[in-house]
Amino acid sequence: MDRTEESRLAPPVRVKRRRFVPRGRTARIALVSGALLLASGGGYTAWTAWSSNGEAARYTTAVAQRGDLEDTVTATGMLQPRDYVDVGTQVSGQLKKLHVEIGQTVKAGQLLAEVDSTVYLSRVDANRAQLRTQQAQLADREAQLALAEQQFQRQANLMRENATTADALQSAEAALKSAKAQIGVLNAQIEQTRSTLRGDEANLNYTKIYAPMSGTVVSQSAKQGQTLNANQQAPVVVRIADLSTMTVQSQVSEADVSKLRVGQDVYFTTLGSESKRWYAKLRQINPTPEVLNNVVLYNALFDVANPDHALMTQMTAQVFFIVAQAKDAVLVPVSALRPVGSASASGERRRAAAPEAKAAPADAQGGAAKGGARARGADSGVDPRTRFANGRAMVRVVKSDGSVEAREVRIGVMSRVSAQIVSGLEPGEQVVSGQAQPAPVARAKANDAPRMQPRI
Repeated sequence: MDRTEESRLAPPVRVKRRRFVPRGRTARIALVSGALLLASGGGYTAWTAWSSNGEAARYTTAVAQRGDLEDTVTATGMLQPRDYVDVGTQVSGQLKKLHVEIGQTVKAGQLLAEVDSTVYLSRVDANRAQLRTQQAQLADREAQLALAEQQFQRQANLMRENATTADALQSAEAALKSAKAQIGVLNAQIEQTRSTLRGDEANLNYTKIYAPMSGTVVSQSAKQGQTLNANQQAPVVVRIADLSTMTVQSQVSEADVSKLRVGQDVYFTTLGSESKRWYAKLRQINPTPEVLNNVVLYNALFDVANPDHALMTQMTAQVFFIVAQAKDAVLVPVSALRPVGSASASGERRRAAAPEAKAAPADAQGGAAKGGARARGADSGVDPRTRFANGRAMVRVVKSDGSVEAREVRIGVMSRVSAQIVSGLEPGEQVVSGQAQPAPVARAKANDAPRMQPRI
């Protein structure tokens, strides 16, 4: 038998592997204790770094920066021409001719329209004919008066010579008085006819409608050929407006109208031109409000120049009345402010002064979070301009090492979004504006990660 056959028939040799885990119980315990100490040391190192340098990661922050701020009262308004007139007709009849159209520029005294004048012309002609008849009658009566005066004078002369009777003298005197009375009647009739003629001539002139002012025809209420009835109400034919100056009629709620005053700066934007502002001064606040759906609204009026006619009638305007403003001021979000002396501000001051509060039990932190949420919920419905009316507030400043410092500041101009910091804060400093929410996915992954346990 050769060596190859012997090696094939020989039994396999088992090689023993060296075990790195000690066999003794005491050695195993020592190994596990060392691993636990190493893990706790690493955790302490990470916690120390997070607590000293990463405290601000629990919050959302904002940078205090310079800018312009306005405290405004907003309202919705409607554009109308400041000077306009509804041109109508004072007589009834068919609108025979319309000489203008919408958008046309007219001058004062220009002919706009004509109403059928047939009836009014016939009345004028009739009155003129009647007046001529009465004037002819007056001439006849005047001749009869002259004859009566001669007859009376003749009878009077004869009576002085006893050449006539008293009855003849009395008859001549009565005829003279009657002639004078008839002339008086005719004079009155002539005056009446002349008055009627003037009215009919005026109505005849009213059949031609002229522009009372210079401007633009902005609307047309009657069509050519339409019959107009002016017996009860003067029908409007066209409206002429001067579009070089527009009036904005804005409606302000009763809660904000006390903040307005005549002469106050105001600006507005229009739909489609939000980037362009038109500035003006508040001209008038109507004392009588309008009530719409139980909402009390006061009309505030102001005028704006419109030389290029870019503003049109019935445009909707978003109006901003400037109550206060600040230029190149230090600004922070309103959400970064806390009232001085409030529970939330005191809590932030204690947490900033005592970082060890982060090691508090979970239930205590949960109760504090719920209390803070209730406090924020209670303040959410309050106008911040009312909450900080005294000009004092607390902010939480994020320092360079990541820690948070509670600091009192002075507030100037304030809106619902931003606030001016007069003192206590410099541009570029970071302030806490809210509580950061941990990502649910990250928590789930952290909880689902397998735990490594030492093998004993």
